[in-house]
Amino acid sequence: MNGAQAILRMLELHGVTHVFGLPGETTIGWYKEWQGCSDIEYVLTRDERTASYAAEAYAKITGRPAVLEAPSPGVTHCTPGITEAFLSSVPVIFFSSDIPVNQDKKHGLTGVDQTAMYESICKESFYLTNVKDIPFLLRRAFRVATSGRPAPVHIRVPINVFHDQAEIADLYADGDYSRYPAHRPVADHGKIRKAIDALLAAKKPAIICGQGALISRAGEAVLALAELLQIPVGTTTPGKGTIPETHPLALRVIGARGGMEYSNTYVKDADCVFFVGSNTDSSGTNHWKLYGDPVETTFLQLDMAEAHVGNNYPLKVGMVGDARATLEYMAEILRAEHPDLSRPALDLTDMKRTALDAVFNSNIEMPEGTVSPVKLTQALDKLLPANAIVTAEPGVAAIYPSALLSVREAGRRYITNYSMGALGYSVPAGIGAAFANDGPVISFTGDGSLAFVLGDFETIKRSGKNITVILTRNDNYGWIRGEAILLDDVDAPWTTDFGAVDYVKVAEGFGFRTARITSEDQIEATLAEAIAYPGASFIEMRVPSQDKIVPFVPPWIEAAKEKKLPYFY
Repeated sequence: MNGAQAILRMLELHGVTHVFGLPGETTIGWYKEWQGCSDIEYVLTRDERTASYAAEAYAKITGRPAVLEAPSPGVTHCTPGITEAFLSSVPVIFFSSDIPVNQDKKHGLTGVDQTAMYESICKESFYLTNVKDIPFLLRRAFRVATSGRPAPVHIRVPINVFHDQAEIADLYADGDYSRYPAHRPVADHGKIRKAIDALLAAKKPAIICGQGALISRAGEAVLALAELLQIPVGTTTPGKGTIPETHPLALRVIGARGGMEYSNTYVKDADCVFFVGSNTDSSGTNHWKLYGDPVETTFLQLDMAEAHVGNNYPLKVGMVGDARATLEYMAEILRAEHPDLSRPALDLTDMKRTALDAVFNSNIEMPEGTVSPVKLTQALDKLLPANAIVTAEPGVAAIYPSALLSVREAGRRYITNYSMGALGYSVPAGIGAAFANDGPVISFTGDGSLAFVLGDFETIKRSGKNITVILTRNDNYGWIRGEAILLDDVDAPWTTDFGAVDYVKVAEGFGFRTARITSEDQIEATLAEAIAYPGASFIEMRVPSQDKIVPFVPPWIEAAKEKKLPYFY
């Protein structure tokens, strides 16, 4: 076999059905074999960054490692998506083709040390120089990417390897590593019992789930433990959807990126906080101030990544293990050793409904020419089918749905890139989600982000997928503007504001079905038509920038109170 054939066969054996990327001279040898001997679908994008984000989102939705490829001229462009995947614990097998070995030392065009470039944002970075090594290295790549804390693995392939031939006798895959998490180790049994004792002794405990709980697909196990002990469950924004947000014990999102006042206050008053699959980062903890004085609170933590356990809070019990397997065992112990366990039923429904209604009915007057993003999210929440997926960009595009959109069925139905937070994520993520799921995809973006990815409107149109891009437009980098004006009293517009673009005309040029919302009474019908349309849709709606109407960001709300600005909380 030649190298191209061997790579394709190993991908097929690992259950790969899609590869995201775009062509280059260094990859032509791979494509030549691909066309003739493999049914793996190649998802052609118009930018390597788009391909990397699409692969990351695809892996999040499917629960399988995604495959990404890029040629040597564009190898640097994949760093945003690979970085997000690394920080989000998402397994991506990333092939970058390259000029022949050592030709970079002759200053061959596109020659750069790809291995060194990706070593810091991948679990491992391989240099594949021998066709005979392909089965071994690909088995290792899938094993490393999906075991322990999942993360990307980089494979650098010189152009000649696609053509070189070798006798190969070990073409097989280990099925354990075709999905993630590959293994589910249970945490130390003694520590599990100590954690149970702490939860039983607590008067006002709370469970906080990060995206590690989603990675583990631990929703049912979280809910079983919460129901046994009647403990509320909050999530970080990346953990949104761990349990149905309409469940009586669901606190919904907490923290500084979509946490509302009621949920943040509840966890601040908790006497025992149990982190599940959360790295306790700055945004999920409001810069580590969310839980008040750490000395007065009992902290428990369960995570697959040992480095996360006890990293930011003093723990009474720290547990290293898979979330689902460990929580299932905790519930098993409780049922067996506390058969008469009875806790007063807790129902947060009225508290949540009161808080949401206060926002939905607030009727804060919008600046002239803008429409309320709250009303947009409220309508989408009403219309969204169960099999839909929403992708959202950091900033105004994410902050309202993070707080107000209800995930009614547990799972990855709402994805953001709040691990790194770079712009230009939601449209590529929508592409990846559309290839991972049969339902409609809604991608919330802002005009600051949209400019990064307009070329891939062609990818969306060509895909034939039901993808609706919703542009919440304010003609500036609104998050930076809000941060500068509200917190630092900086005159932001000189660094944040940019000129107007007729985005509707641009979308029409790509063949999208388009609409522009200019008043609240247009929202519901426009959304309904877009969701029902089987192809590419684009909706533009002008919204106020974050310094004009302040969204759910605790430090900003404090500033808004002082400056007498309108805000949602």
